[in-house]
Amino acid sequence: MSEAVEGAITAVTVYPDRARVTRRGQVKLAAGEQKVVFGPLPLGLLRDSVRISGEGPATVLGVDVITRRLARPASANRAELEARLREIEDLISDIDIANEVAETREKHLNRAAVRSSELPEGFDSQLAEVKTGVARRNRQRADLADEVSAVKRQIDDLNYQNQPDDLLAEVTLEAHEDSEVAFELSYVTTGASWHSTYDLRLAGEQLTLNWYGMVSQFTGEDWPECDLKLSTARPSGSVEVPELDPWFIDRFRPMPPPPPLQPMAYGAAMEVADGAPQAPGATMMRAAPAPKPKLREAVAVAEQGPAAATYTPSRPVAVRSDGTTHRTVVAKLTLEAQLDHITAPVRSEEATLRATVRNSTAHTLPPAMASLFHEGDFVGSTQVEAWAPDEERELALGVDDRVRVERELVKRSASKATLGSARRIDAEYLITVTNHSPRPIRLTVLDQLPVSRDGQITVKETIAEPAPVERSELGVATWKTPLDPGAKTKIKWGYRVESAKGVELAGWRD
Repeated sequence: MSEAVEGAITAVTVYPDRARVTRRGQVKLAAGEQKVVFGPLPLGLLRDSVRISGEGPATVLGVDVITRRLARPASANRAELEARLREIEDLISDIDIANEVAETREKHLNRAAVRSSELPEGFDSQLAEVKTGVARRNRQRADLADEVSAVKRQIDDLNYQNQPDDLLAEVTLEAHEDSEVAFELSYVTTGASWHSTYDLRLAGEQLTLNWYGMVSQFTGEDWPECDLKLSTARPSGSVEVPELDPWFIDRFRPMPPPPPLQPMAYGAAMEVADGAPQAPGATMMRAAPAPKPKLREAVAVAEQGPAAATYTPSRPVAVRSDGTTHRTVVAKLTLEAQLDHITAPVRSEEATLRATVRNSTAHTLPPAMASLFHEGDFVGSTQVEAWAPDEERELALGVDDRVRVERELVKRSASKATLGSARRIDAEYLITVTNHSPRPIRLTVLDQLPVSRDGQITVKETIAEPAPVERSELGVATWKTPLDPGAKTKIKWGYRVESAKGVELAGWRD
């Protein structure tokens, strides 16, 4: 087989789970039909993805992906090493047996000396002979153990030399004349991927979204600095906004008695603000110096396709085939955000700062983890779902301890069922929210009624002051109100649950 033409990697398009690689180069052809071999190619190559094009007076007659068998170490060398390993292991076994015999002989000599009033004749020389033999064999055993390790290392080296066979692209060409042809070979390979991460930085009511592409690959070939593109196409302790699940109550149904025990078989069981706020009443004595320009991040050029987008980083990026992750800036977006505080004191007596943001860009943002920053403070991390243009997303920006929330049980009464009457439970709560922050806020409060699953259990709202602005079919009530600095709001909220005689409630909570 003729020597393979490698060609330089000049372009790579990375998809979420694979990559398309393009190689370019020159090859000299003699007039007539001939085969030119390109490679080696990565072992994760998708064979039906190989394409070749170029410029020159020649015609491509066919493209095949073939395997080049690499030379293997001589099998006799391996056999000799394995035979020597077995021989050494047998010698070590013989030494161990001889030492066991010597240990038994030493015990017999010691017992004979104990039984006799005098040491037997030649006792010292016999005991010294035994101990000297054991010491000599132990030294031999240590040398043999070192040789075992050396032989095993040689066998391992032979295993490492057994590299997989190469994949090559064999192209059949017909050259119309003696010439030099410029070729472009492209193929798709597995073992490469990219994913997104975000920095979400909120200042005032403006959200800056920095979008990064994280590229890694272990295809077996290093990518030099080349035309790298990231495509969203697919050829193939977090912060949360509080939400309430439905609260169901039902008739109590006793569990049936357990069946008798049977024998069991074994085994069955976001960025810092530009400057600090000026103190109230401070007077500007002289003109402030011109602000220094901020460092800017170069962003990728976007190409929007009918079903996916491709992003080209502003500079070439080299990616080694070692799984190392390389970060590149995809985009920097500025979005308007609406801020409010939301609390569900029935779940937790704390208020969460929430940002409601609309994607006003043309980018569809892939799902990814995001780091959240607010007014210079790192808030935490959250998962951002796939975000299409013009869609809204709610982002939790952490608990605001300056907004204090209390939910107090102010009334609870329960009556026992009598003849012809129902059992009744009344509960009333007082929710108090105080704004201790220096700014006015928009507040959303959530609470809920239990939801009956039985016709003999009824739930009735007894008090709601002020009235909620929204009520859901599953019992969730919503209040919305502005709250100035230092101001507080109070909500009275109560309900009654009645159950027929003989019906015991399940799922009730205070």
